[in-house]
Amino acid sequence: MGQSPSQTRPRRTHEQLTQELAYRFKEKCFTSIEYYSLKDVFKSLADQQGDIRYLKEDTIARFLEIPDILGASPVIFHMVSYLGAFPFLHEAPVVLELAQLIMVVVIMTERYKRVLAKSTDRTKLLFKSLAVYDRKVTVAESTPQSATSENAAAKPNAQFKGFAVDQPGLDDEHEDDQEDDDDLVITAFELLDIHEAAKRGDVSSIHEAIIPTDNFRKLIMLLLLVAPLDPQESLSQYSSRVAGNELDQLRATAECVLASFVNVETSPGIGYTRFKTVVPALFPNLFAGFNGLFEHFLFSKDLDFSKHKIEKPGDAAHVSKTAQPLLPTPGDILNEHTLSQLSLFLPGSSLFRRVRLLYSGNDAGFSMGSLESKIFYWRAPTILLVSGTRLADIPDGGQEASFAASLPTKRSPHGSKSERVTFGVYLREPWKHTHKECFGDSETVLFQLEPIHDVFTASTVNTDYVAFTKPPGNRPCLSFGCPHPKPTQAHRREGLHALGAVSLLFDESFEFGVFNHDYKSRGGAFHTSIVRKFDFQDRFRIDNLEVWGCGGDDEAKEQAERWAWAEEAAEARRRVNLGTADIAADRALLEMAGLVGGNRSGGSMG
Repeated sequence: MGQSPSQTRPRRTHEQLTQELAYRFKEKCFTSIEYYSLKDVFKSLADQQGDIRYLKEDTIARFLEIPDILGASPVIFHMVSYLGAFPFLHEAPVVLELAQLIMVVVIMTERYKRVLAKSTDRTKLLFKSLAVYDRKVTVAESTPQSATSENAAAKPNAQFKGFAVDQPGLDDEHEDDQEDDDDLVITAFELLDIHEAAKRGDVSSIHEAIIPTDNFRKLIMLLLLVAPLDPQESLSQYSSRVAGNELDQLRATAECVLASFVNVETSPGIGYTRFKTVVPALFPNLFAGFNGLFEHFLFSKDLDFSKHKIEKPGDAAHVSKTAQPLLPTPGDILNEHTLSQLSLFLPGSSLFRRVRLLYSGNDAGFSMGSLESKIFYWRAPTILLVSGTRLADIPDGGQEASFAASLPTKRSPHGSKSERVTFGVYLREPWKHTHKECFGDSETVLFQLEPIHDVFTASTVNTDYVAFTKPPGNRPCLSFGCPHPKPTQAHRREGLHALGAVSLLFDESFEFGVFNHDYKSRGGAFHTSIVRKFDFQDRFRIDNLEVWGCGGDDEAKEQAERWAWAEEAAEARRRVNLGTADIAADRALLEMAGLVGGNRSGGSMG
């Protein structure tokens, strides 16, 4: 007697804590219908062993409609088996029961932000879900990657050994911070009020981990495929993108993306330092496609409310339709795969089913005049793309020699071994003539798509973003990141183009182009590369040049109206009658129009 009951909180098991966190996610991250759908989908897909109901790799792959040809199913299952252990990641891989599936869905769709508000970045967690720690090459050569995932599914209690790869000397750089728990895990522990001593597990250091190159290649192909996917869209509707020549193009696009992360010829995989540096800078939307893909778990096929929503015949607002093409008509450069590549760093809402070809050099002609006639008065963002064949160091022929002579004498090595290059510019502001200064804003983006994906964001120190100049006031020029071609500059009098530290310039006939990257120089209009920290210069013959408008029918209608107005104004000017024999009156009219007077001449009027 006299003893008070203990105030010590009973120690909760990891299973109880997982159930508690799953309940909080369920309450905050799903509507009642979404959670009902999730349970219904799980029930319909799950296998059973004893009292355990769980999902297997082939079941998940079949439900999400991941194409077998990509070979990405084992990679995805590796990821979800790890994420399902959240927040006790040292227990991964786990059997995917309902609670574990909840963890996977809220992380893959970023709905966790509704509960773990302090943490918004899942980059480290996704890296860990893809990474491996085994250093034995012999094991890698003798253990098929898919076998491990299959064994984990067949034996729910089996220990997962991971994908075996060699990993010494993986990364040139190391983190000063040796903390392996990421912010998401720490925030989850704080939410569950877990004591520090209880949350540490036997987890290998993140600096001993890599993502195997081949695994990441397969994942990139899948991410490019699912980039435009909406939650209720079927991935099978894009099956044409993984067959024949389309599949080859998808692979080629994935290789350009992969080249930003790793040198496939010398490294077995991607280390964390490289991963966390490259993803936010070059691919901020890399994993956005997971949102739509994994939200499929929240839509049960057994719940069809369409018949209750249609009130009259012909009302098809809620009836599924055949997917509209991502591009009305593919261009010479831009195809569906390239569009997905652009969506990795540009907003996908402005790209998929929202772009139209405004200008193609192969159709309208390679000249500044034809470019102007097609893209001026477009009042929405535009994307310029140029592809070409790299020129040799020694010019071949008079035209190449003339172009080489118009550039500064400083030469840097090429940016890659590839003979093919593709560059581009994303521009929010409408195009216009730059009589005295460049145009563009801090959202202007200069980028490279082939053979390596690279992004050069705008600087705010230097605003020489875009120059579009024509005679008589200036020399013809279309450049990005170059100083404005003012005729008072000495190098202009010498007939030389001025190149910016990071810049793209075309000659006036759109026959040749040059991309310049002076890494040592600072103060350019665009920031230098984070993956190629050296000077390089790619001079190339232009094969294709396109400008795409980001916008819909309203933007196209406005452009047509503006062009019609401009044509009417031009026609009115052509109809001005100057042949009245009153030379003084005619000259006065021309002076008011700014066509004669000062240093200009109106020509013979006699």
